[in-house]
Amino acid sequence: MLGQIKVVNDPVELVPLLVIFNNTAYKKIFDSLSLNWMTQAELAEKNSEKDVEECLLFLRKGSLIDEQWRMPTPGQKSEKEYRATYTRFRSNIQCNFADLADILYISTSNDEELRERAQKLEEELDHSSGSIGDLARKVGVSQTYIKSLSKRIPHLDVKGQGLVRLEK
Repeated sequence: MLGQIKVVNDPVELVPLLVIFNNTAYKKIFDSLSLNWMTQAELAEKNSEKDVEECLLFLRKGSLIDEQWRMPTPGQKSEKEYRATYTRFRSNIQCNFADLADILYISTSNDEELRERAQKLEEELDHSSGSIGDLARKVGVSQTYIKSLSKRIPHLDVKGQGLVRLEK
């Protein structure tokens, strides 16, 4: 594999990395993908299907994996296979400590307050345009908090200045 470098300039981009490397199952999946191209079924042989699906979502959100179609043997269906894109990491980020604290808290915490804020964010998203600024005001948190939380919730992501639901 090429020695590609993941360059992080936006502190919010740390969220998927921290989520993946703070979870033993996700880290194991990432390590497997660092060595070989693997299908979801091959990953599920050594890991739980739920962990594989969630990990692949976080890897996609962090732009950390490549995907391609595996050529099937005659009579079989083709399958997507994955591998880790990067072997190195470089960061050039700058933010205030309040934003850094939010990013680290959201990336590593599993407490009830985080769940409640995530639920409130999703409820507001259902009734609004999806503007990150508007959602931040309605939920009572910073825009960095909203962006970080969207990187933590598997089915949400940031597109431009808006928050969107992802399709499976």
